[in-house]
Amino acid sequence: MTEEGTADESQGGNDLDRTASFRRNSTQIPNANLKENGISLDHDDQLRRGLKSRHLQFMALGAAIGTGLFVGSGAILHMTGPAALWLGYISMMAVVWIVMNVIGELATYLPLKGITLPYFAQRFVDPSLAFAAGWNYWYAYSVLVAAEATAAAIVLDYWHTPVPAWVWITIILSINLLINIIAVGIFGEAEFWFASIKLITILGLIIMGLAIMLGGAPTHERLGFLYWQDPGAFKEYLVEGSTGKFLAYWKAFVLAGYSFITSPELIGLAAGETVAPRRNLPKAVRRFSWRLTIFYGLSSLVVGTIVPSNDGRLLSPESNANASPWVIALQRAEIGGMNHVINAAILTSAWSAGNAFLYSGSRVLYSMAINGQAPAVLGRTTGKGVPWVAVLATWAFGCLAYLNVSEGGATVFLWFNSLSTISGYVAWIVVLVTYLRFRAALSYRGLLDTLPFRTPLQPYASWVVLAVVSLLTLTNGFQVFVAGHWDYKTFLASYITIPAFLLLYLGHKWKSRTPWMKPVDEIDVVTGKKEMDELCADDVDPVAKNWAQRIWFWIA
Repeated sequence: MTEEGTADESQGGNDLDRTASFRRNSTQIPNANLKENGISLDHDDQLRRGLKSRHLQFMALGAAIGTGLFVGSGAILHMTGPAALWLGYISMMAVVWIVMNVIGELATYLPLKGITLPYFAQRFVDPSLAFAAGWNYWYAYSVLVAAEATAAAIVLDYWHTPVPAWVWITIILSINLLINIIAVGIFGEAEFWFASIKLITILGLIIMGLAIMLGGAPTHERLGFLYWQDPGAFKEYLVEGSTGKFLAYWKAFVLAGYSFITSPELIGLAAGETVAPRRNLPKAVRRFSWRLTIFYGLSSLVVGTIVPSNDGRLLSPESNANASPWVIALQRAEIGGMNHVINAAILTSAWSAGNAFLYSGSRVLYSMAINGQAPAVLGRTTGKGVPWVAVLATWAFGCLAYLNVSEGGATVFLWFNSLSTISGYVAWIVVLVTYLRFRAALSYRGLLDTLPFRTPLQPYASWVVLAVVSLLTLTNGFQVFVAGHWDYKTFLASYITIPAFLLLYLGHKWKSRTPWMKPVDEIDVVTGKKEMDELCADDVDPVAKNWAQRIWFWIA
């Protein structure tokens, strides 16, 4: 029995009476009646469930494995050194593991159709926080749609085609729009195969890197950890000595966030469209975590052994695969022809990530519309349940990718990346606060044992990660405060999201006049639980009939 459960028992064992009383008085709580917020418990009023476990896992992995891993890792390597790069990614993966677990618990408890993470913030914390979080999510996803479309166009330009960049951007955005409008089932299949290509590619790159490291390249040079000794495992950052090495690690930690931002949320956003959610959501959460560890843990370690941190090509002014440390490793090992394969993989990763971000942004906007936090027209759906107006609105914002056609657009593109990263950190803070309030309400009512999915180290891990992410947010651009390193553009890109979020939050708070935080005894953890229990009651794990099915069930 947990400490929280023991505390509840000491209150006299009146949990059932208290829960029944809560049901009778639920009209006193603004969010207790989901229908008043536009969420119906009737199956006919919900989005069609068409996503399976493999769709969820590959959507999240597809968003995480993108230009941040293929190109951004090279910039971190050049700036901080191989050990700092690896430690930065390992540290960020620990943060993402906790955030993913938290989202998994929330989504598995109430996998209602049409529900997204801002809705949970409204229900368990405060409507003003949900309002600010929802628009922050939508903004981040919309910006990432534009950023990934531009990255894809840049990669295509690597082959020096006569087609202008704006034509490539139009083609990329149009295909993403069609995939997201046709039906969620088609979207899930498209994302599954997009992500599959990326996963196969990164596995191939890791194997290739190990071969180069052990002397299997045409040069037959056995590198081992040579580059960790010369030029060194750490590059002193900003100042000299041990402090400079620690700052290098912290800078790598901060920058590693871009690769993971918004990817854990994809599983939570898709919970309401998932088949057998109580079975598939926990499976997706667990498998996402260990697969992410393999792909990022190994790749960040290997790339730091096959490319020295002082290689000048790591910071090439062209934003294409020439900047990828994997391409540089191939060139150093004298392996020809593979540069085109790497570029094709980066193109696929950018396209896939843009596809997932358009899906996520539209679902956030749809959820806000049906909860009265965005214009009602954004809640309209097709006959197949696709929120087409929200998809179009998110896609239209993504058309800012056309700014990158001009020379000045490249600067805007870099701003988009910085702004989406800090927005992601703010979003994680909201998620962790929401989970802690949700868990406190369950503990108060003695319902912790009813959680269908429980993860280790909670709630203590959430408190620790909340402190860490808050510190990452405040130090996102810490280098500008060091003498001689001030740059107003970097400062704005690193911190402007914070006052924007606070303006949304305080503005809504001023208008709504709601309490700063719901008292724990008024938090509704009951409505919808019975319906979800009934929905999942008859679900059973599929039984493999042969060895091929056993392998497939293990993968998917």
